Amino acid sequence: MLEIATALALATVAGVLGFRPELIGFGWLAVVGIAVSAIDLRTHRLPNRLVYPAYPVVLISFLLGALAGADPARLVRSLIGAVVLGGCYLVLAVVAPGQLGLGDVKLAGLLGLALAWAGWRTLLFGGCLAFLLSAGTSLLLLATRRITLKSAIPFGPFMLAGAALALIG
Repeated sequence: MLEIATALALATVAGVLGFRPELIGFGWLAVVGIAVSAIDLRTHRLPNRLVYPAYPVVLISFLLGALAGADPARLVRSLIGAVVLGGCYLVLAVVAPGQLGLGDVKLAGLLGLALAWAGWRTLLFGGCLAFLLSAGTSLLLLATRRITLKSAIPFGPFMLAGAALALIG
C-alpha cells in the first residue's frame, strides 16, 4: 500500500511541476513524507534519519532551480519560510509541551522550506491547513468514539497532507 501511495505522490509531483530541478526536492519530500507519515501513525515519532537528510536534498534542488532560471528570491524566501514555520512550531512546542514534539518542529522547518518556495500564501495556507485537518479528523474520531479527549494523535501526517494540498492547490 505504501508503494502505491508513493508512486501516486511522485506522479502527482511530476505532473504538477514538470521537468525542473525542483522536481528532485519535491519528489524526495513526497517519498519521505509517505514514509514518515506511516511511521508517525504507528509510533508517534518522526525519525530524524529520514527528516534530516531531506533538508539538503530539497535545498540543493531549489538552489539548482534558482540557478536554472527560477526567481533567485525564491531560494531566500524558502530559507526564511523554513525558519518561520519551524520557529512557529518551536514556540508552540514550548508553550504547550506534550502537544507537539520536536519531530514536528523539525518537519515544520522542512515543510516551510518547500511551502515558501511556492510563495508566502502557500506557506500560510499549508501551515494552517495542518491544524484544520487535524481538528476536523479529531472531531470526527471523537464523535465516533474512536478516541477520547486524552488520546494522542500523531500530527506529522496532517502537516504533510496540509502541505501537499497547499502545494497542489
